[in-house]
Amino acid sequence: MALWRIRATVDDRPGYLSVLTASLALRSVNILAVQVHTTEAGAVDDFLVDAPDSMTEAELLAAIAKGRGRDAYVSRAEAQGLVDQPTRALALAGRLVHEPDALGEALVALLDATEVRWRPEPLAGRPGYDAGRMSLADPAGGSFEVLRHMPAFTPAEYARAQALVELSGAMARRQDEQTTLLLPDGAELVIRTATMDDLEALRGLHDRSSTGVPGRRAPSDSRLARLLEPAGAGRTLIALTGDRVVAMANLLAEGDLAEVAILVDDDWQRRGIGTALLRRMLAHAERVRFAAVIAHTAADNVAMLRTLRRLGAGPADRDGAMVSVTLPVPGDRPVNVRVTDRS
Repeated sequence: MALWRIRATVDDRPGYLSVLTASLALRSVNILAVQVHTTEAGAVDDFLVDAPDSMTEAELLAAIAKGRGRDAYVSRAEAQGLVDQPTRALALAGRLVHEPDALGEALVALLDATEVRWRPEPLAGRPGYDAGRMSLADPAGGSFEVLRHMPAFTPAEYARAQALVELSGAMARRQDEQTTLLLPDGAELVIRTATMDDLEALRGLHDRSSTGVPGRRAPSDSRLARLLEPAGAGRTLIALTGDRVVAMANLLAEGDLAEVAILVDDDWQRRGIGTALLRRMLAHAERVRFAAVIAHTAADNVAMLRTLRRLGAGPADRDGAMVSVTLPVPGDRPVNVRVTDRS
């Protein structure tokens, strides 16, 4: 006996699937697995079958046609095809939980794709598919083009692919939301995305950082709330030791521009925390593709100016007690970010 994969469309009417299966059974074809994809053209039936060794592709096609199947596609199958699609999809989802960057490989396995192409540019239009091509947004940036000569993609396959894309994006965000930062002196901090539950801790950080600085006031709770839940492509990160917040960085988006603010507890300054947070914010700015980057800081903040120069800042433009510099962001498109010093 030999394994074959069969895909054929039948009218989505009572009894038509049984006509097709009966036609195959009359030729000693044993159906091992079946899936039904609903489409506008009818029900697309996907079979894994065990057929006599002597049966040819032409004989299988003839049996399908006699069973009222149309647009038929048949190909030899391997033993791994015995794993049904729900089981395969769950296994691939499990892999993405641990390896969200393996999305391209997962799409190949899920869809039996001929080729998966990744491009750094985002999709020109909406995700979608046609007979032999599927376009999907990469949650990490860029886009995927999935190609398959035969059989044609179905709505069910597109929905499964979209589910994997969403899972990969969720896991990538989760990994990105919390990391451990090892400082040069051996101390460890947890860096994660801020939430509204951090309001009290952030108020404490601002209060401590405002002490002894003439004219500096801690922001109101409503202002802190807006920082914790920035609109659009904005983002806020905090650095913690235990339950104590010792640093904060937030990116506030305004159209195709962004402003990044950094605040480090007085006792934790000059230990590389601000640089680490700024690098993460610039990476985020690159992913969301803002348009153009201006960094603003106090003219006497030597540490911040040194950090900005290390990150590629251009010549400083001084305006009283403040200076502005152009800070490039890696990527094909220039990104402008205004950096506000709060230290």
